[in-house]
Amino acid sequence: MDLDYGATDCNVTNDTSVSNNCSQGFNQFVQPVWQVALWAVAYCSIVAVSVVGNVVVIWIILAHKRMRTVTNYFLVNLAFAEAAISAFNTVINFVYAVHNDWYFGQIYCHFHNFFPIAAIFASIYSMTAIALYRYMAIVHPLQQRLSSTETCVVITVIWMLALLLAYPQYYYSSTNLLPGRTICYIQWPEYTTVDFRKIYYVCVTLLIYFLPLCIMGCAYTTVGITLWASEIPGDSSEHYKEQLISKRKVVKMMVMVLCTFAVCWLPYHIYFLLHEFFPDLFEQLYIQQVYLAVMWLAMSSTMYNPIIYYCLNSRFRAGFQQVFCCCVATVTKEERPIEALGLTLLHFIFLRKCGLNT
Repeated sequence: MDLDYGATDCNVTNDTSVSNNCSQGFNQFVQPVWQVALWAVAYCSIVAVSVVGNVVVIWIILAHKRMRTVTNYFLVNLAFAEAAISAFNTVINFVYAVHNDWYFGQIYCHFHNFFPIAAIFASIYSMTAIALYRYMAIVHPLQQRLSSTETCVVITVIWMLALLLAYPQYYYSSTNLLPGRTICYIQWPEYTTVDFRKIYYVCVTLLIYFLPLCIMGCAYTTVGITLWASEIPGDSSEHYKEQLISKRKVVKMMVMVLCTFAVCWLPYHIYFLLHEFFPDLFEQLYIQQVYLAVMWLAMSSTMYNPIIYYCLNSRFRAGFQQVFCCCVATVTKEERPIEALGLTLLHFIFLRKCGLNT
């Protein structure tokens, strides 16, 4: 479903069928400046944390050979998708939701409706691939593991399916010039026998939310029973104990990522399904605040994963500390000449005062 189609958009089915508010160029959802400023800070914070955090995650994995595992390659794909959503869609969504005026042109309207679904699909199925990989590695340890090449093939297939699923939103996206403003919407085809739009939205919700969550839930339940069903035997080797503890930590981290995604996106999917089947509920003035809150929660899912990795994985924590310590060290190094110059001037003045300068 299109991420920009919310409470502030117009119900457009063709170029001549618009609501009264749209035809008059009137936006009934107007907020005070202080409210807009608070929402702006909230949305910009998502972009800053998400882009920086996910870019650092990508660097940690790709720059360190020891981190290049199958699970981490999928985490790179996940981080890339989340950083891209934040960078290209989050602020645009906010601006369009607040102003109800599309400033970004026809081409970006196509991209704006198309890319988020592809990226969300890539994100959730990267997590699903990790869950299935952990399931095979732990429950069926004798089965052949994925190689790096096979992992790249799986990631490529995920993106191809993602682009295919999102293509209808690209194809039917359009802009419409109204009195005083422009709107970006999806001009769905009209059929007499079926409602293509409702069918598409229900299918998308099932494919990018409920189906992968069910698959991951079953996989991690089985993995959890396998890893935690019994205590570590007392006579086990230290290597075996370390491996088991490491596997448990990875599973805990990924379950946390899964739960965060599920909680953040559930209100969003409920909102848009209600919008499709009960459109009259969305004519209230407060619905814009509901839309902005639901959208903020969904978009905020892109910034939590780097925090989870930092808190629950020692290698990622070391990588983050390395990045930020280098940044601090660089700033300190740049400041040293200035500090030295200041101390030299103070020393010169002190000598002049004491009559010791020659």
